[in-house]
Amino acid sequence: MKRYGIHRIVKAARSSSFGRLFAVWAVLVAFTGCIREPELHLPGGADAELSFPFVALQLDAYWDYELAYGIQYDWRSEWYYGWDEKDLEIFGEIGYVEPTVFNLRRYYTGSEPYAPHTSVLSNTVKGNTFQGRYNWGFWDILVWNDVYTLDGVQSLNFEESTSLESVTAYTNQTMVSSRYNAPKYTRAFYPPEPLFSAYEQAIEIRQDLEGFEFDAERNVYVKKLGMVLRPITYIYLTQVILYHNGGRVVGVEGTANLSGMARSVVLNTGVSGEDAITVNYNTRLKSGCNVKDGQADIIGGRLLTFGICNQNGNKIQKAEDVIDNVPHYIDLTMQFNNGMDSTFVFDVSRQIRSRWKGGVITIELDMDTIPTPHRKGGSAFDAVVKDFEDGGTREFEM
Repeated sequence: MKRYGIHRIVKAARSSSFGRLFAVWAVLVAFTGCIREPELHLPGGADAELSFPFVALQLDAYWDYELAYGIQYDWRSEWYYGWDEKDLEIFGEIGYVEPTVFNLRRYYTGSEPYAPHTSVLSNTVKGNTFQGRYNWGFWDILVWNDVYTLDGVQSLNFEESTSLESVTAYTNQTMVSSRYNAPKYTRAFYPPEPLFSAYEQAIEIRQDLEGFEFDAERNVYVKKLGMVLRPITYIYLTQVILYHNGGRVVGVEGTANLSGMARSVVLNTGVSGEDAITVNYNTRLKSGCNVKDGQADIIGGRLLTFGICNQNGNKIQKAEDVIDNVPHYIDLTMQFNNGMDSTFVFDVSRQIRSRWKGGVITIELDMDTIPTPHRKGGSAFDAVVKDFEDGGTREFEM
């Protein structure tokens, strides 16, 4: 007769005074209502309860870059666009929102740790508790959040490999043409929704309860395991500051594109895919924003990406460790007060590499140096363009 254990996983966040909320979660393997002597017998098996934390990651804590030795990154000091009720309606919350529903994958490898996965148990966890059943031996566990969107339309897709060794998340192409990463991908992709994952291998459930501690208050034996739910989609806040605009730019097309970002991510490892794509996202023009030198009009936006290709942004400690040979451009179309429009392209490679897991991307334009176009050209992506062309596309080195 097989023996089974009761497995409880509880991950409790720990935060410092600076809001560092991604400490090690406590994973508890708990045997309820039992004593060590006599030997535990559970004929026919027993339920297992898993409990997950409500993930809450503050941008102040997550964007903990060090700009220079001893100088920490303060994104709020350079973010002039702000965030009002209209931005909430268009973009949602400026930061991460803690999920309340999780997807769970459990892989039993028997007496062999790190063995290939031959079967999987799939469950959806509503709230923060789950009940199931565990055999004695080794288990691998993968957890990621279920997706919530403002309009109920989800961009993320999930592909589970036939070998059951990994789960990959990706998005599909839009109908928007892509200037960069073509011809492989001639259209831009939808941005992903906020995605968190955690993966732990070789979780051992021993019959002799070695490694367990007794919790007298709850009358359970517990075993702590390090397991961390981290974001694997990265938030970028983009702002194009228009100095001395004087009402010349009166609107934007409503979307922009950021190129050179990864097309996918593996949930088990957090490593992004090798294919570079362009991500399409929403933008808005806001007038009279307070900036460091007075006031200016700003074109702002918020997007999520899978990050830089072939990287796990959570494991990189400094910009020098970023491996990235793909250029990154932002292109957007501005509408002028004479009814004409023009597409502007900005090289933001340096900023992306120094903000490898998200942050503020700032572009500054002195509109006194930008001639007003006299023909439409915003939708034309010419192979060769000139700076300050009368209409068409304008490219800028940042």
